[in-house]
Amino acid sequence: MFYTTLQVALGGAIGAALRFLASVGVLKLSGSGFPLAVLSVNVVGSFVMGLFVVFAAKTANTHLNPFVMTGLLGGFTTFSAFSLEAYTLFERGQTGAAGLYVLASVTLSIAGLIAGVMIARGLFA
Repeated sequence: MFYTTLQVALGGAIGAALRFLASVGVLKLSGSGFPLAVLSVNVVGSFVMGLFVVFAAKTANTHLNPFVMTGLLGGFTTFSAFSLEAYTLFERGQTGAAGLYVLASVTLSIAGLIAGVMIARGLFA
């Protein structure tokens, strides 16, 4: 368990640093306005997650899963994990559950953010 936690922590640190660098790079290229940096990181992270899931399954190389999937890609973008969960439900034929998961995740996450902002504004007004 300790070794797995260490893998996740190391991968997460690398992924977070890569997210920061990628976001800064995209922001410098595109300017401010539309959140293209976040969109780019989410798409790239989800793409790499798709590549790695198939690679790990085909090679039975699952010992890297905590480092790559949870750590590196989770630190780079949690959207990749969200995308994988939604796709897995869809692939299993649970299209209704996949749709509900996507709708609930987006709606409840934005609602959670709004609630946090409102509470913080009330506390720190």
